[in-house]
Amino acid sequence: MKPVSLGNVAVDPPLLLSPLAGYTNLPFRRVIREIGGVGLCTTDLVNARSLLEKNRKAFKLIETCPEDSPLAVQIFGSVPNEMIGAARMLEDLGIASVDVNMGCPVKKVVGVGGGSAMMTELGRTAALVRGMVEAVRIPITCKMRLGWDDANQTAPELARALEQAGVAAIMVHGRTRQQGFEGTVNLAGIRRVVEAVRTIPVFGNGDITSPQAAKVMLESTGCAGVSIGRGAFYNQWIFLHTRDYLATGVVPPEPSFAERIRVMNRHLDLMLEVFGEPMGCVMFRKVGPWYAKRFGPASFFNKGIVRIATRRDYETLVRDYIAWRGQFVDANDELLPRYAPAAMPLNFRDEEEDGVPASAQRERIPVPAGPNSLW
Repeated sequence: MKPVSLGNVAVDPPLLLSPLAGYTNLPFRRVIREIGGVGLCTTDLVNARSLLEKNRKAFKLIETCPEDSPLAVQIFGSVPNEMIGAARMLEDLGIASVDVNMGCPVKKVVGVGGGSAMMTELGRTAALVRGMVEAVRIPITCKMRLGWDDANQTAPELARALEQAGVAAIMVHGRTRQQGFEGTVNLAGIRRVVEAVRTIPVFGNGDITSPQAAKVMLESTGCAGVSIGRGAFYNQWIFLHTRDYLATGVVPPEPSFAERIRVMNRHLDLMLEVFGEPMGCVMFRKVGPWYAKRFGPASFFNKGIVRIATRRDYETLVRDYIAWRGQFVDANDELLPRYAPAAMPLNFRDEEEDGVPASAQRERIPVPAGPNSLW
């Protein structure tokens, strides 16, 4: 994959970690970076006004370290002075890029005129973003959906307006606000956004849960790169494997169970380092089950992880789970075929191909519990 420039920020490879409220915090970003293959990470979305008010929780959302680079901070809001002020503050803090959220469907974001609501007022939105671009030297990017609903797919028009306003890149999720995270990703919709702009890169987003899915999106839409959110929770190696697959045409082998446990342990260590043991363990209760999705049978683990309160609780659970899991593996500690997790199917459609979906579809992709799942 060719590197992509967002203003003065080089993204190599052009594989982005998308913001996912409650999950893409510093510990997870560091885990992803240590595995490798990601070109740019983005924080959880944060309220611009909260940053200006120096809210403690807001500053925790943008906490970073030297290893966490390059880093974009995603902000939301609809008041120009607040958005401009937050961008200036982030530039002063040394953040590489600021991303404006125009895609979040959550009511508390849309209700204040942010997120997907910004796609309904193109002139006002473009003026706000232009003010941000002119106020800072770091690149401003925008994350959007295809539109409010199927009858109002305004993304191409908005992308053109934002390009004229000076944004460095567009990230587009191939669903409408009305869809939330249900249904299939519309590749043709993303392609129309790519075709609408002339000079800036467009990154496709939505249901990229495997290297093969990333390749389909890149080839079907012509986008410059992809931005991966929930797929990184299914598979923390997705960036590394996607980079290698696109370079060689060979899908790398699945990580071993031992390697998955090692990375999960590292994730917990970083959670405790950043949030402290009590809070870190509580927060990890919703993280552990995502690792377990590729463990094979994991009911024992999932029942226990939601009760951990200390590192010792976690270590005891993992030890006991490994013993319990022994009944499902062979002499080489490999899962017996009937217990192996299924490959992730694609979940795309291309409405311009005579209405025939471009791939097999699944009914829905789970959304991590938290702000993303509350409409």
